Amino acid sequence: MKTTNHDLAPKKIDARGLPHRLWMLSCGVAVVFLGSCSLLPAKTFETRQSETQAQKTIEPNPVIVPPAIISSSEDANFVVKVVQQVGPAVVRIDSSRTITSRVPDEFNNDPFFRRFFGEGAPQPRQRVERGSGSGFLINSSGQIVTNSHVVDGADTVTVTLKDGRTFDGKVLGEDPVTDVATIKIDANNLPTLAVGNSDALQPGEAVIAIGNPLGLNNTVTSGIISATGRSSSDIGASDKRVDYIQTDAAINPGNSGGPLLNARGQVIAMNTAIIRGAQGLGFAIPINTVQRIAQELIANGKVDHPYLGVQMVTLTPDIKERIKNKAGDRLNLTADEGVLLVDIVPRSPASTAGLRVGDVIKSINNQPVTKIEEVQKLVENSKIGTNLPIEVERDGQTVQVGVQPAPLPVTREG
Repeated sequence: MKTTNHDLAPKKIDARGLPHRLWMLSCGVAVVFLGSCSLLPAKTFETRQSETQAQKTIEPNPVIVPPAIISSSEDANFVVKVVQQVGPAVVRIDSSRTITSRVPDEFNNDPFFRRFFGEGAPQPRQRVERGSGSGFLINSSGQIVTNSHVVDGADTVTVTLKDGRTFDGKVLGEDPVTDVATIKIDANNLPTLAVGNSDALQPGEAVIAIGNPLGLNNTVTSGIISATGRSSSDIGASDKRVDYIQTDAAINPGNSGGPLLNARGQVIAMNTAIIRGAQGLGFAIPINTVQRIAQELIANGKVDHPYLGVQMVTLTPDIKERIKNKAGDRLNLTADEGVLLVDIVPRSPASTAGLRVGDVIKSINNQPVTKIEEVQKLVENSKIGTNLPIEVERDGQTVQVGVQPAPLPVTREG
């Protein structure tokens, strides 16, 4: 069923990017992205986490007040100033990996083929895949963030600074579920970017992008934030757990991992993807998400995401009618809204807890849900191994189920 989402089921993630037909990753060549405008004070990557922790202690539920939008007409050269200020902290990342083709089993196991071909039987072949993207320095000791698909499966990673210096890069960790990775180079006293607050962005804010699109190093583009809170399913990337920032900044293959900056030169997002064939539609991962994932990658080398093991779809009158026509009396679907479970992964937490195909999720942890995106967020914010109460409607009856999320299994191809 085309409307079915698989957000909480294990995903096969292509070793070079995100596999879906509607969008394409902006990796392969460096890219430029735009950031948004904010009146919040600049923070460094290192101090942001500690300040956030302190704020949570003092103010458990802070109210986010959107910043006023800065008009670029107040300073016709604000883009130039931002580029001069932050350009040295943006890097180019080149990666390569060796792919070995598999010899079909019949050549290895069938005596006829061995007798016919003899020593001339096909041998495994190797080829080298190369790609490039962008990244930016998050501290002066050489730690860099970029997209996971830029370095996924790489045998070698090379980082080039704006001043021309080149370093071997070590991948500290990568998280294909959010498409964030961290790299370390052996250098000190490097320039870094100030960090903005991606939770306070508004559509229409001016943004600037710096990167290496199509092999054109240190390219600058500018534009606005077109929208915030685009879900992964909105842009055809249902295997990701990210709400994206949409921008009309010029995005091209190779932009992946580059910074999206606001008019003050603060990084507010990381450029990630474009929709194939579209113009003026680029997507970036909010910097608050990038920071959270990067810090965990640096500390642990990986990120564990809670996993239930279900396939689901947002229930609408049209979906309900189509399912009833197809399933007939085999499925007693009475709910008109909610999140319908269309498949349960065997031996998954959902299966162990007793969730069934045809259950309609009405609430998670006592919070009502009507869309798959709401289920994703609540599960992502749950704790692995801790009971998560889920209320479902089953055959017209309300049923309470307790599920203990497990770490999300991720399988890479290639």
